[in-house]
Amino acid sequence: MAHLARLLQFSDSTLPIGSFAFSNGLESALQTGIVSDTSSLLHFVELVLHQNARVDGVALLHAHRAALAEDYSGIVTADRELLCRRVGEEQQLMLTRMGKKLAELALKISPSPVLERWLADIRSDATPGCLPIGQAITLAHLGADETDAFVVHQYGMASMILSAALRLMRIDHFETQRILFAAQGRVEDDYLAVRDLALDEMAAFAPVFDVLVAHHTTVHVRLFMN
Repeated sequence: MAHLARLLQFSDSTLPIGSFAFSNGLESALQTGIVSDTSSLLHFVELVLHQNARVDGVALLHAHRAALAEDYSGIVTADRELLCRRVGEEQQLMLTRMGKKLAELALKISPSPVLERWLADIRSDATPGCLPIGQAITLAHLGADETDAFVVHQYGMASMILSAALRLMRIDHFETQRILFAAQGRVEDDYLAVRDLALDEMAAFAPVFDVLVAHHTTVHVRLFMN
């Protein structure tokens, strides 16, 4: 029971790692009219989850396996490979800022030599410090298997977007929770689709999302950092 409770803690949207500052492209999606109501919001969340599974999710699974095998070089390789595949300065900022904050927080809660080494390498610019890698190390340390780690990551991404939606749209908590519930129904299919992929197979074709990321860097009025 304690194991489950701790996993829930690390998937909580109130975890203080800075997710409140990012919308994961939603702000631009609303400004350009791609998202305009609950139906299009659900579609957007599902798009992001699909993309995250095939990029961030693959890196997370490899880093989790490397952490369990005490293969630190494998963790760093997954970290670097992930950053190379994230298009846009703001997306990279989101991943690395939240990754570093997670490492700092997790070490205050439950010390881990691997996480401590990883954080030191982030501070010395030896590794970028992407959030999914921090989640992989932390959750492996807490005894979570890779499916648990994958679910925590995917849930966190969906929750981040919907939390932003409450501040950007005319939408209430009932609707965002309904969307969150519906979006989580795809998590097993996404895991099965990526669990056997190699690191060099990380890829996601989502040109509209990439354009939204680029659009956000040019707007003059914005609430979120990406």
